[in-house]
Amino acid sequence: MSAQHPVIAVTGSSGAGTTTTSMAFKKIFQQLNAKAAFLEGDSFHRYTRPEMDSAIRKAREQGRHISYFGPEANDFAQLEQSFHTYGKEGTGRSRKYLHTYDEAVPYNQVPGTFTPWEKLQEPTDLLFYEGLHGGVVTNQHNVAQHVDLLVGVVPIVNLEWIQKLIRDTGERGHSREAVMDSVIRSMEDYIGYITPQFSRTHLNFQRVPTVDTSNPFAAKAIPSLDESFVVIHFRDLDNIDFPYLLAMLQGSFISHINTLVVPGGKMGLAMELIMMPLVAKLLSEKNHSA
Repeated sequence: MSAQHPVIAVTGSSGAGTTTTSMAFKKIFQQLNAKAAFLEGDSFHRYTRPEMDSAIRKAREQGRHISYFGPEANDFAQLEQSFHTYGKEGTGRSRKYLHTYDEAVPYNQVPGTFTPWEKLQEPTDLLFYEGLHGGVVTNQHNVAQHVDLLVGVVPIVNLEWIQKLIRDTGERGHSREAVMDSVIRSMEDYIGYITPQFSRTHLNFQRVPTVDTSNPFAAKAIPSLDESFVVIHFRDLDNIDFPYLLAMLQGSFISHINTLVVPGGKMGLAMELIMMPLVAKLLSEKNHSA
């Protein structure tokens, strides 16, 4: 962690809705006139898509599983070093993993490949990471220790699978069978590396649909925000003004100590109301330490 160069990470599995949270943070940065450096979690994958397909086949032949959730397919050492370097010096490198043709064409590349590493733009006020492993901890690596504000986005698992299925088939051209196989193959790594992160976060946003999601693999559409509640859990955060949040978020209620429930349609507003003062505090501490 660093008062001078704060690191904010939004962590959640693929299809969980971390992009929605990222949009809220970008709006907050704009309102606070804060310049952020951005890191994408997928840029720390070890393999291009063809290389990953080959690694999956080899693992199957050996009776093993490999997934994007685990350390075999990701460079946790480089991710940890990136957070550490930014926290210490305010510098680093970034690149993009190009998922689709639309993303790849401007770079004259094919989907499933990486852009070259480039230096982060300088100077910046903070680092913002969005991806799978912002709070990951293993026997060898501790990424979470370098994060000043860690936010988890973790819908109930059936909703997460629906989001992943519809996104990967509709936007990334994968077959339904391939997505289902990916879910099965990834389960051990999901349990081992993804879910433990949500016990380390300062905030968790968990979307719970109010419509039937009993068979996620038969779903034709993602339940809308208006068809959901969002359960927000606070951990190790001081001075959260719950009366203010209840007054500002119509239909919200306290369900447990440090747990606020809001209508799904209020999710974006809730994120802004809750996280704006947290980011402002980080920036204030940065200025005082300068």
